[in-house]
Amino acid sequence: MDIDCLPIAKTGYFSKLISDYIDEKASILSFYNRFSSLENFSGQIEEKALDFPQAHREVLYDALQKQYEGIKVSEPTGSNIKRLKEPITFTVTTGHQLNLFTGPLYFLYKIVSTINLTKQLKREYPKYDFVPVYWMATEDHDFEEINYFNFKTKKLQWNRESSGAVGRLDTQGLQEVYTAFANEIGSNGNAETLKKWFSDAYLKHDNLTDATRYLVNELFSSYGLVILDGDDKGLKELLKPYAKKDIFEQVSFEKVTETISDLESLDAKYGIQVNPREINYFYLAAGVRERIVESNGKFHVTPEKGEGIVFSKEDLLKEVDAHPERFSPNVIARPLYQEVILPNLCYIGGGGEIAYWLELKSTFEAMGVPFPILLLRNSVLVITTKQDKKLKKMNLSSKDLFLDQNSFINKKIREISNIDIDFSPQKALLDQQFKTLYELAELTDKSFLGAVKAQEIKQKKGLDHLEKRLLKAQKRKLEDQVSRMTEIQNELFPNKNLQERILNFSELFLEYGEDLIPMLIQALQPLQLEFVVLKD
Repeated sequence: MDIDCLPIAKTGYFSKLISDYIDEKASILSFYNRFSSLENFSGQIEEKALDFPQAHREVLYDALQKQYEGIKVSEPTGSNIKRLKEPITFTVTTGHQLNLFTGPLYFLYKIVSTINLTKQLKREYPKYDFVPVYWMATEDHDFEEINYFNFKTKKLQWNRESSGAVGRLDTQGLQEVYTAFANEIGSNGNAETLKKWFSDAYLKHDNLTDATRYLVNELFSSYGLVILDGDDKGLKELLKPYAKKDIFEQVSFEKVTETISDLESLDAKYGIQVNPREINYFYLAAGVRERIVESNGKFHVTPEKGEGIVFSKEDLLKEVDAHPERFSPNVIARPLYQEVILPNLCYIGGGGEIAYWLELKSTFEAMGVPFPILLLRNSVLVITTKQDKKLKKMNLSSKDLFLDQNSFINKKIREISNIDIDFSPQKALLDQQFKTLYELAELTDKSFLGAVKAQEIKQKKGLDHLEKRLLKAQKRKLEDQVSRMTEIQNELFPNKNLQERILNFSELFLEYGEDLIPMLIQALQPLQLEFVVLKD
């Protein structure tokens, strides 16, 4: 196994805000608590230990015991669940939607990053225990984002009507997806394993939460991963005081709005990942997850279908107290919920997730909850042996592949061409000649400066035009090489996007089988903060 690493900023696939965060740019230090370096976990452990009550551990343990009923629990996972009751145990957490059959490849990378960080922390801080946690986004209602996965350029999609929290959806209609997948995948040993995983997860479980838990447990239980569902009344009991501050005092809305303004004033390129609402909770019921909106002192829940609900403030307070399970945090409030119920030190997420977490620190401070360390998950480009042979034959480097396609082809054409297509020397000579002409015009008649400038622009444009025509001619001459280079780049960057954002793990599993996850566990170093190019 060969591992290359590229700086995140050099890949061209990450925002300026994330690049500045990785570089620990001084201007954004105030938007997070501690940077994701190994030594900073010492202070995070001390802070969380002082803040996380033993009673919360008991509630968490009881919830996990119920959620794992009927699930084959491995010894490492079972031990980790028990450890969560101990005050020396802390978690590292990642979260993700319930994407069908895990969705894009980066789902695996998030969890592997989480597992590997707990291992690294145990080596550095041996008197403590560290548990990797996967938070299932069971209360999300964006069905169209999770109802498909890609397999070899085909989109395998679960077609059905959906409303409410996706985790509560029954698995009706997934037999058709299984049949389509089975027809595509073949029948070798690795294919049979994949078909069994899909069948056992989605055809033998009644809802999407149970199906996802089963599948992720099959993939990662040997590494002690603990899978948590926040759609739980016992856990929501712990959220009540924070939900009230959001709903009735609009603490989150006020603080996040201020933070967004501060970020925008720093750099217009940062952009805003998530805007807060006045109330950052949905009302959750059977088949319904709808916004709560305050108007004229009344709180309205208006579903697309059926009659709406109107609460007075007093009635809504009673509803929160009696039925906290009916209040579902949105993307702004969910991170706080996570940190309230887990003895968590670090959240591992993608670039978009880290960007919206950077909006939240002041809300955590106002709520009196420690803000976790934020860590950008590992990103990976996997290159198979066959693909690597093609790259070597064409003398293509990993760095070349990350160029946009036009720049990639032009760069390689210049390298392999038997004539010099770089007009830089001619442009430099032209610069020198016009420098002399400017000096002459200054000494004789300054009114000629405009004419000199116009001529300079004309001649430089002419050189650029000639260079482009020559390059185009060489592309035609080297059409075969251009075709092969384009083909391999398109293969590794499907739809001109990162492989990890498009491919499903099943394609790599067909290639590597049971070695896939151990290979990732061995290769990925979560605190390295570089893009990994992995060649077998």
